[in-house]
Amino acid sequence: MSKTPKSKTIKTTVSPAHSAFLKKRRRNKTAVRAFQFGLLFLALGLWEAAARLKIIDAFMFSSPSRIASAIADLARKGTLFDHIFTTLYECVIGFAAATVAGTLIAVFLWWSENARRVLDPYIVVLNSLPKIALGPMIIIWFGAGPKAIVFMAILISVIVAVLSVLNGFLSCDPDKILLLRSMGANKLQILIKLVLPHSLPDIISALKINVGLAWVGTIMGEYLVSRSGLGYLIVYGGTVFKIDLVMASTVILCLLAGLMYFGVAAAERWIVKHRG
Repeated sequence: MSKTPKSKTIKTTVSPAHSAFLKKRRRNKTAVRAFQFGLLFLALGLWEAAARLKIIDAFMFSSPSRIASAIADLARKGTLFDHIFTTLYECVIGFAAATVAGTLIAVFLWWSENARRVLDPYIVVLNSLPKIALGPMIIIWFGAGPKAIVFMAILISVIVAVLSVLNGFLSCDPDKILLLRSMGANKLQILIKLVLPHSLPDIISALKINVGLAWVGTIMGEYLVSRSGLGYLIVYGGTVFKIDLVMASTVILCLLAGLMYFGVAAAERWIVKHRG
């Protein structure tokens, strides 16, 4: 009767020096987080104290308590999440479309060197063009609605996506490309097997940059044509001198942009972990 071999568990030993290093690293990370939150709470506390002691005019500069009250008031009226959803929807659509379009355009420009040489000056000009100047034309083309806002977000972020991803493609080692060609690989195989994996950090970097640019484009679009959204609240609050509403909308924007950025960063860590 054959005996089934017992599974052996491999124990990994960590040296005392390495263990001390890991503990020191964790303590340092905890200290950094504590200082970050401490600095934030200190700034908010000083702001609130300055407003209550009349050092600053709360009507002109608002205060954390007034901002919280403005957010609570929007929630009671049932309009807070409608405005948040409107802006978030427009931003996510613009962000995704700009990233996909920018990557595809970068692939086309990498694929055709002649096209890259022809279009290079036009890309530079489009990147330096103040997009807000096209606002009236965008309204004529797409109307005063979400389409115009999404297009503004795409317009602002797509060129940066093209340039970031294309630079990653062009930085690929030409000797490796030559090696694959000598082994009979065609251009599509080189793109999939070598260039895209090599450029993954640049694509992720473009995603991180486009998070901020998509929010800028969305808010700029809402300044022009929106009837709802956080950008609309900022414009409305400024028009009627409700600084609390302006600051509350800005705080919500910061939170949403931060969450979106950390989402991209989490996706980056997941990709790097599984890629490695």
